[in-house]
Amino acid sequence: MVSVVIAAHNEEGVIGACLDAVRRSVEADAEIIVSANGCTDRTAEIARDRGALVIDRPEAGKPGALNAADGVATRFPRVYLDADILVPADGVRALAELLDAGALAAVPRRRVDTSGRPLTVKAYFAINERLPVFRDGLFGRGMIAVSETGRWRFDAFPAMIADDLFLDSQFSAAEKAEADDVEVVVEAPRTTNALLNRLVRVRRGNAEMRSASATGEVEVAIRESDRWSWLRDVVLRHPHLVFAAIPYVIITLTAARRARRPAAIDGGWGRDDSTRVATSAQDGAPA
Repeated sequence: MVSVVIAAHNEEGVIGACLDAVRRSVEADAEIIVSANGCTDRTAEIARDRGALVIDRPEAGKPGALNAADGVATRFPRVYLDADILVPADGVRALAELLDAGALAAVPRRRVDTSGRPLTVKAYFAINERLPVFRDGLFGRGMIAVSETGRWRFDAFPAMIADDLFLDSQFSAAEKAEADDVEVVVEAPRTTNALLNRLVRVRRGNAEMRSASATGEVEVAIRESDRWSWLRDVVLRHPHLVFAAIPYVIITLTAARRARRPAAIDGGWGRDDSTRVATSAQDGAPA
């Protein structure tokens, strides 16, 4: 008994492959909901062809998409999945077992695919992947499973883009678990500029969430960023990464500077389109 929620905005290049992978990981009667919102492509059509329950909203925006899907979902655990993530065959089952064992939220391990990327992107993720925050946080994986008890920690997702940081903040470290035997592959941005754009949007979203927490708009404490973890926990422990630290610091500082500028209105998504590579899913034919 599981509900898989996928918020999707113009995902025709990846949604078919995503749903095929989900189907291989869940029972035949699982509830799979695609919350298509603001789409101008064939995302909704492809999802319907794959047998998903489709919510087709004219407004773009991930928080609204998640809340709309939660409004019709009936089962637990609830799995929140990004449309570009391919769930391993036993991925949903493994996360559900961690929830059955007492965790309130569970995630898979992540591996960032940097093959074919520029050296600057490779260097950035050589350090980023080793940050401790990605071992005890729920974010950066594109797949989060929440138990029924965990889901009722909050009423709805706030109208902000840092939904995974919001979920992470609902639970203590003891209430979260990582499935060591389940790995999802997260595609690294394909260019340095795409990486910078992603980091700027993440920083803005995180800052907005922390500000909302400080003012009481969001009634949960948001974890603070650790600005020196890259040096203390990564480079000093792995001295061979000292040369990777140079582009890492430059990219991080550049993104921080750009994040302080006014943000353009983009419907609240803020994803990296450089990784939305068209696949066989584009023609709507099941793989």
